[in-house]
Amino acid sequence: MIWQKEECLSRDEMNQLQSERLIATVERVYENVPFYKKKMDDMGLEVGDIRGIEDLSKLPFTTKQDLRDHYPYGLFAVPMKRVVRVHASSGTTGRPTVVGYTKNDLDIWANCIARFYTAMGVTDEDIIQNALGYGFFTGGLGFHYGAEKLGATIVPISTGNSKKQIQIMQEFESNVLICTPSYALYLAETIKGMGLDPREMGIKAAPLGAEPWSYEMRNQIEAEWGMKAHDSYGLSEVIGPGVAFECGMQQHLHINEDHFVPEIVDRNTLEPLEPGKKGELVFTCITKEALPLLRYRTKDISSLVTEPCACGRTTVRMTKCDGRTDDMLIIRGVNVFPSQIESVLLKLGQTAPHYVLIVDRTNNLDTLEVWVEGKEDVTFVDGMRYMKEIERRITEEIKSVLGLQVKVKLVEPKTIERSEGKAKRIIDKRPK
Repeated sequence: MIWQKEECLSRDEMNQLQSERLIATVERVYENVPFYKKKMDDMGLEVGDIRGIEDLSKLPFTTKQDLRDHYPYGLFAVPMKRVVRVHASSGTTGRPTVVGYTKNDLDIWANCIARFYTAMGVTDEDIIQNALGYGFFTGGLGFHYGAEKLGATIVPISTGNSKKQIQIMQEFESNVLICTPSYALYLAETIKGMGLDPREMGIKAAPLGAEPWSYEMRNQIEAEWGMKAHDSYGLSEVIGPGVAFECGMQQHLHINEDHFVPEIVDRNTLEPLEPGKKGELVFTCITKEALPLLRYRTKDISSLVTEPCACGRTTVRMTKCDGRTDDMLIIRGVNVFPSQIESVLLKLGQTAPHYVLIVDRTNNLDTLEVWVEGKEDVTFVDGMRYMKEIERRITEEIKSVLGLQVKVKLVEPKTIERSEGKAKRIIDKRPK
């Protein structure tokens, strides 16, 4: 099922639509956002130089730091009287990034999420339990209004109180669950701890996101729940969730490219790369009114797939992100993403899917420890020798995959802190 005709345009039709919208957006930001006017003037770039989507690479990049430098409203392209809502990032590494929305922006956002629901087989007859946070975080409200746009029933329970989540799931007959991947596993663990079976809860599908997760984790979630888990991609600065999504084929993520034009650029040179090449994902917003960012550097590592999908959608797809460069660890010259460690752990299948990476420095050398929970039914039955054998296998596999020697520590079940939101995978003890 297709939600809107824009998802099935020919390449020429999409390029024409993107070109028209890009030209209009560049004109608006030049006239209304001093930051972009100065950037373009300094580059000797005139509005008339942008004649179509083929000129996208002439435009300046935008970074998260630019948003922070112009906190809170300095990059808005409309007067505040037209802004009907604001969201903001957590601001854990400095000033939060503030995002504004006009009424039209909110309608676009709801449409993007409704496309996602439709692509994964959700209809207006389904009951959606939303266990994402409501507030400055864009996840909760984004998925909420998308469900209402579709006409489905939304249960806005938000995060926390896992036993209440389970009770509501049973009593309200929810059949779609929205949460983070790590919380989906934690909920399944809680359900089994109550003597129940997650596969009998009636959940048929789950759009998951807000944190990096591997295909191996998806397999584990689907096995635990007996449902299909669909990847979603978004970030507050671009709009929130709904930038890209998996359809029923679960083969890469469809980008809503009639609203967000994707590029992949080389991380070092920032030169555009061809489809299929891996690099940093960049988006230009061509329909947003309040905060239409030009060439926003996401710091996510991905590649683009241009072949049409078997579902019938013709939109460009992006591969699952390897990770965000902000989350990337550099350990003795080796780039390490938490999702790479996760893939190794879950492929081996000898531990629970709960882990944390502890980074430290000894004698001026960075060290990495991987703490992972053992399975409740087998881990400590055979004593220390069995534990050491599992640790050895994991250590060897990580070295084989990453070329890095790490220390692996098998810990008892339920000793690693659980999160009802985004999982905290890294503890960095290195001196600042």
